[in-house]
Amino acid sequence: MSTSPPLHGSVGLPLAHDSAELHVTGRAHYTDDLPELPGTLHAAIGGADIAHGRLTALDLAAVKNAPGVRAVLTAGDLCHGTSCGPIVADDPILCTGEVMFFGQPLFAVAADSIVAARRAVRLARAEYEELPVRLDIAGARAVGDYVLPPVTMRRGDAAAALQQAPHRLQGQMSVGGQEHFYLEGQISYAVPRDDGSLLLYCSTQHPSEMQQLAAQALGLPAHAVSVECRRIGGGFGGKETQSAQWACIAALLAQRTGRPVKLRLDRDVDIAVTGKRHDFAYDYDAGFDDSGRLHGLELTLAARCGCSADLSGPVNDRALFHVDNAYYLEAVALTNLRLRTHTVSNTAFRGFGGPQGMFAIEYVLDDVARELRLDPLAVRRANFYGAAPRDTTHYGMSVEDNVLPALIDELERDSRYPERRTAIAAFNAASPVLKRGLALTPVKFGIAFTATHYNQAGALVHVYLDGSVLVSHGGVEMGQGLHIKVQQVVAEELGLPLERVRIAATDTAKVPNTSASAASSSADLNGQAARHAAGAIRKRLAALFAVLYGCHAATVEFAAGQVFSGEHRLDFTELVAQAYRRRLPLWESGFYRTPKIHYDANTRQGRPFYYFAYGAAVSEVAVDTLSGAVRLMAVDILHDVGRSLNPAIDRGQIEGGFVQGMGWLTSEELYWQPDGPRSGLLATHAPSTYKIPTAYDVPEHFNVKLFDNANHEEGLHHSKAVGEPPLMLALSVFFAIRDALGYCAAPGQRVPLSAPATPQAVLDALDAVGYRPGA
Repeated sequence: MSTSPPLHGSVGLPLAHDSAELHVTGRAHYTDDLPELPGTLHAAIGGADIAHGRLTALDLAAVKNAPGVRAVLTAGDLCHGTSCGPIVADDPILCTGEVMFFGQPLFAVAADSIVAARRAVRLARAEYEELPVRLDIAGARAVGDYVLPPVTMRRGDAAAALQQAPHRLQGQMSVGGQEHFYLEGQISYAVPRDDGSLLLYCSTQHPSEMQQLAAQALGLPAHAVSVECRRIGGGFGGKETQSAQWACIAALLAQRTGRPVKLRLDRDVDIAVTGKRHDFAYDYDAGFDDSGRLHGLELTLAARCGCSADLSGPVNDRALFHVDNAYYLEAVALTNLRLRTHTVSNTAFRGFGGPQGMFAIEYVLDDVARELRLDPLAVRRANFYGAAPRDTTHYGMSVEDNVLPALIDELERDSRYPERRTAIAAFNAASPVLKRGLALTPVKFGIAFTATHYNQAGALVHVYLDGSVLVSHGGVEMGQGLHIKVQQVVAEELGLPLERVRIAATDTAKVPNTSASAASSSADLNGQAARHAAGAIRKRLAALFAVLYGCHAATVEFAAGQVFSGEHRLDFTELVAQAYRRRLPLWESGFYRTPKIHYDANTRQGRPFYYFAYGAAVSEVAVDTLSGAVRLMAVDILHDVGRSLNPAIDRGQIEGGFVQGMGWLTSEELYWQPDGPRSGLLATHAPSTYKIPTAYDVPEHFNVKLFDNANHEEGLHHSKAVGEPPLMLALSVFFAIRDALGYCAAPGQRVPLSAPATPQAVLDALDAVGYRPGA
């Protein structure tokens, strides 16, 4: 019998989410579930009932005299700054005079109960001087109103390439925004402490930014504000910067009253006053050859940014980075318009502009395929990145690990794409009302924050005398499985069973200056930082073991809760006790910064990403041409996550991301009242009017397979990020719908389908191509 412990560790196992049982039994504590301290007040906000104008009078007398009201806050009470903007100081905590969107917070109330607070805010009387309202991209573009200056990005001479191309095509398209619809709404709970400092429990993806902005609003140094977050009930980008306003208001009211204050937005209010995914409109001019390969492309991307900058700069930057998706653009001229509208300020959303960039190029290639009467997959293949010189992006980054051709080949074969396309053509020829469509679309997504300095993380690892381990890191658990992955990594590094490692709540008092849990980078960054900290402890313990047994430290191994070298073995807990008696430190901090990345914002050239994640999906749909209703019939996904840290978590992220992307492109429509006395009101502010996908929308045939591919960069155990890339796999659903509608059009006729492809959008497209079912 072998005397060596088993070497198999935790990394790579399909383990359940660390809070899975708590989630399904309702025992997981979120911010609103925390026990309320005695004297806790509840806050509510009073919003504007116009979309644009000057606030000329605000009568709050009735509000202040309402039962249970303890404090009322307006912009005039803010002594240390009025903005909570993350980059540009143009996001007022409370309206400072000019109303910029319907529902914009004018004041806040703290009362004895949430009911008393919400009743009180309705008693306010506001007067305005109304100003012209621009709600959409066309209106803002007509007057040239921008939150940030337009940006261009170029490679080669696109104009000359267009002139010389064998074929040339122009077109327009648009894609809508998207509400985050996180299960847990925006909430902050501010607790003043006896030394004048403040503890802030906040549902946020960015605790350090909440700390900085709350401290700034309070006139305190950052060390006087601590932000703690055990878990949040979904974020998807909507709690990266958008949580700041509510954190600041709760903190200010707590400072004013000297009592704990909880601010939890009602769902309708939450949807009305928080930012969305940016919607885009596009104009293109494409030149191409008989195979569909692009020779030149001029593309304008116009984004509705809303009333302030927020994160519109980096979101639009990433849209420009991902205009290529999987394709080499030899000569390209991109123009990006970052437009101001009198709507809530749009913000980060899963994919962070990447989906909008990819939508554009996929639409262009789909149009090209239709024009040439070719299979869209053949046109996509003709444009793939390849060997030099077709291996460099338009922003100067080499595509070093292009696995897409092999991945697409595998998916095409396993999904029986050619056979299904033949069968669909035969079905449609005999079916005048129901039409089927099929599409295979790829994804190439860059992993890293495009702002290079955010690509860093810290962690703190404590080993206790009983051999248990506590890990603190700067990432936020929002359901994506970050904590279980970090737990697996640390357990693997120290050779311990998973249950011996626990992840603490994210706390700015433990790990400072953290980056947001965003950009699909949280496991890469925080996992590496925790691994470095645990590795330093392991190295220290290995050196001690070598001294104890006269062996070489390089031969010491850690596994199954034991430490061994050759025939020498010692329980991990006993080695920890030996280290303690020798006064060796049993804790360590770890730090990680992503290597190799760099980017020059002036030249718009560099390597903004550490690596690319790849994937592809085949979707089949059926369209009812009488009602415009669409049913997703089948999905086959092949996705590259490198060497998966946790296949169960990764598969869940792929499935969830795909369904969320499908909602963006098919059913989730944002609608603002265009005119009348409530012009600018977001009408789709509740589940009754805003339609996210349900289990009913997911087909029985939903196959997900992980592509066999190790990350060519060291990464974290050669894994790859998985948070955002799968959302863009849902582009296959939209283009399958367009494929189905193509059977209703004349050969070579393009189908002007906009996204989301709601039943009305489908019927509009059918009308545009002149199709009459049964005629």
